[in-house]
Amino acid sequence: MQYVKFGRTGMEVSRICLGMMSFGKPGEENGVFPWALDYEQAKPLFRRAVELGINYFDTANVYQNGSSEEITGRLIREFNLDRDEIVVATKVNFPMRAGRPNGGGLSRKEILSEIDHSLKRLGLDYVDLYQIHRLDHDTPPEEIMEALHDVVKSGKARYIGACTMFAWELERLQNIAQSRNFTQFVSMQCQYNLIYREEEREMLPLCRDRGLAVIPWSPLAGGRCAHPWGTKTARVSIDKVSPMVWDATAAQDKVVVDNLESTARQAGRSMAVEALAWMLSKPGITAPIVGATKLSHIEDAVSALEVKLDAAEIAALEQPYVPHVKTGQF
Repeated sequence: MQYVKFGRTGMEVSRICLGMMSFGKPGEENGVFPWALDYEQAKPLFRRAVELGINYFDTANVYQNGSSEEITGRLIREFNLDRDEIVVATKVNFPMRAGRPNGGGLSRKEILSEIDHSLKRLGLDYVDLYQIHRLDHDTPPEEIMEALHDVVKSGKARYIGACTMFAWELERLQNIAQSRNFTQFVSMQCQYNLIYREEEREMLPLCRDRGLAVIPWSPLAGGRCAHPWGTKTARVSIDKVSPMVWDATAAQDKVVVDNLESTARQAGRSMAVEALAWMLSKPGITAPIVGATKLSHIEDAVSALEVKLDAAEIAALEQPYVPHVKTGQF
């Protein structure tokens, strides 16, 4: 395993982050990821990740209504991981009590409540990275940044991070924090993969300039960059989130995925390894967040660290891409 500094911080993380969104109470009644794996199903995958040297685990309060955090904490205890060596990240914003007053968002009330709820579910005294899960446009940015600052100063989080938004929004939040001596973000978690490269225009250059860690979500685009186009997996048949993210650009994306399949075949590699090797070759990428429902998903991700693509291979993978509409949400 390779380890790198987390942006300009002194914290070290594995070059592959295990996304814990795949774990939680299965079933549609338990959240928007009915295909999630329960504790017993998750255990061998988590064990393999630890064996391969992964020390960085990313979850969120909203994943399967908090049960992802519960399973994450239970796995950390089950494998007796050294808390000083691992990095645990979670998030806040999306509604945990939909339709009820103060049921979500980034108000001071919500942030200070939800960090306590997350720590209780995780069974931890602190998280290493507390991230805003998108931007709440209905709460003043000054309120958001001060509340996050207070979470850090209370010892409940070591660092704070941001997720998908426009580059100008990130810069504005950082400027507010800097001008008021609040804690600033150290990372950006944004969508970045072969079928969605819009962050190359502004967000990735901004993060490199400011020294923020970049931890892409869905580096394989919900599996679209891991299988030939049109492959029907068990997850695809019941996943209602992925279509909202990618179906609108299916015609554009099929060309990219077909090209990836051809390029990977010529190189003698799986599509997943090829796509992750491409991502790991890009400057400023700290650690892709890889979800896993099979052991091979973790093993492919780690093996991609050993693949070094040359300039011609990178150009071939990128050639079919055309611009997508950027929303600030996906």
